Amino acid sequence: MKKKILIANRGEIALRIIRAVQELGHIAVAIYETPDKDALHIRTADEAVWIGDGPRCDYLDIDKVIGVAKKAGVDAIHPGYGFLAENPDFAKACEHNGIIFIGPPSEVIQSLGDKVTARRIMKEAGIPMVPGTDNLSAGDHGLREAIDFADKYGYPVMLKATAGGGGRGIRRVENEKQLRAELPMARAEAKSAFNNDSVYLEKVVINPKHVEVQIIADKEGNTVHLGSRDCSIQRRNQKLVEIAPSLIQDKALVDKICETAVTAAKASHYVNAGTVEFLVDRDWNYYFMEINTRVQVEHTVTEMVTGIDIVRTQIKLALGKKLSFTQDDVHIRGYAVEMRINAEDPQNNFMPEGGKTVSVYRSPGGYGVRLDGFVYQGFTIPKVYDSLLVKMTVFGFSWNETVDRLLRCLNNFVITGPKTTIPYYVNLVQDPDFKRGDFDTSFIETHSHLINYEEQASEGNKLAHLIAEIHYKGENPYAV
Repeated sequence: MKKKILIANRGEIALRIIRAVQELGHIAVAIYETPDKDALHIRTADEAVWIGDGPRCDYLDIDKVIGVAKKAGVDAIHPGYGFLAENPDFAKACEHNGIIFIGPPSEVIQSLGDKVTARRIMKEAGIPMVPGTDNLSAGDHGLREAIDFADKYGYPVMLKATAGGGGRGIRRVENEKQLRAELPMARAEAKSAFNNDSVYLEKVVINPKHVEVQIIADKEGNTVHLGSRDCSIQRRNQKLVEIAPSLIQDKALVDKICETAVTAAKASHYVNAGTVEFLVDRDWNYYFMEINTRVQVEHTVTEMVTGIDIVRTQIKLALGKKLSFTQDDVHIRGYAVEMRINAEDPQNNFMPEGGKTVSVYRSPGGYGVRLDGFVYQGFTIPKVYDSLLVKMTVFGFSWNETVDRLLRCLNNFVITGPKTTIPYYVNLVQDPDFKRGDFDTSFIETHSHLINYEEQASEGNKLAHLIAEIHYKGENPYAV
């Protein structure tokens, strides 16, 4: 039966969900704030509803979103990632209003969103974890707890917001003086970002690999994993490049990590799609970090190597279907890499380039190339949202083939108007360490030379600028 599904998000993930909804024969309802009035997701959906001037506040307003959903007569809501995606109150509001929430139940989001509670669940399930504290007490008593923990396990330690996620609310602390200074600031930051000033401490794993596992579970307890991903290439805890599967050569270790992820999902009574994240140290020990209770930005790489449509599966599970495949049906072939093409200037400390208009947009294509984006030629990038323009995901049957295809695609990818991360990635994929698959979470800071490039350095960019100049003069650049 045809259902009406509201997408409570914007940008590329809203488009991604709209396409899955329409492929399943359902009706896609988009919402938008005023800065998104020219956005592609509202042009692609079957219906679009304005929810306010924003920015961001209306996308985050639970009562408004639920009110729009009820007025539009929707059956379900997909939250995407970010915004309200991991807000248990939003999931609960959907449940209380008879609207299907496409994600895990509110109580699961609540327990796993509280990182300390999640650690307790994993500890009871026998899952290896980085040493950490419970929520630190308020005031001087909490500071004493933090100092005692750091004295026992040694510096550096990581201050983390209990309700954190997406790389926010994290501060690395190198000594007691810094701990005393950072703790009140961490509480204030957590309060501002998550409306919860609870924080806790974890021992830092020095330069680990960041490995995560995609899991999917139905309401009957059938739980499978879709293999591993490597998300080690990060800047300030924000992922830039994601790879599936992990490049760890020890297959037995990767299999064990994936099996542990399934155990973690079952221990938390997980339903729908989620991601279990781990750190792997230099001695190849692995530790549970968290479970993200939403579709990940990087779900594309897993789809490319498994052939399984994760968003389509999310929707079907939420509408009461069972998993249509078992663990034995999941086969991983080749490699896929996702690069986040952001409107940022890497040579200016990755400063966002919002407010600029895309004058030329020429994307790469060909075998094994997937683009998830929302910009188009003539689109003015809003200043008030994140800087992600398009995710480029490239597949190859071998790692070398994938890297070769990445370089070709980056050299063929032209976006003029805003500065982007494309030339930075051109350097990155040619770096010998990347080509060997040799990287951990220190990669960006230890490869500072990657910002040494000239704008429009590639032949593709030079040609695009030439064509753009001629085009604006009213001439045909392809005329013989």
